[in-house]
Amino acid sequence: MTDLRIRAAKPEDLDSVLAFWKTAAEGTSISDDRAGVERLTDRDPEALVLAELDGELVGTVIAGFDGWRCHLYRLAVHPERRRQGIGSALLAAAEERFVRLGGRRADAMVLVRNETAQHAWRAAGYRPEEQWRRWVKPLAD
Repeated sequence: MTDLRIRAAKPEDLDSVLAFWKTAAEGTSISDDRAGVERLTDRDPEALVLAELDGELVGTVIAGFDGWRCHLYRLAVHPERRRQGIGSALLAAAEERFVRLGGRRADAMVLVRNETAQHAWRAAGYRPEEQWRRWVKPLAD
């Protein structure tokens, strides 16, 4: 996959990313809107990582680092492009970013029902930690 380009998203990419997630990402998030993604990229311009093949968006990952922990969200690969190394390339770029920033461990948000994603995360060396549960409280409607 020599033509694969990995890069940080730019403001002009955000509408394409949101449309891409409707096709390639499992589930939706309260932040899946232009304002939510703009807040992310305004705060951390390198957090939203894109994969392009021949100029076409084929994958994304959010590699968020808060100075304490490394969090991965929205690893998504276009359904017709899966199992071609795109997800692995995105994770490698995210992990390199974390190491460069001083991160020590990465965690990923993975839907329990998304068995395909669970397989991909396991193949990448990630494991669930059953002793932890995610607790959430919506701060907006």
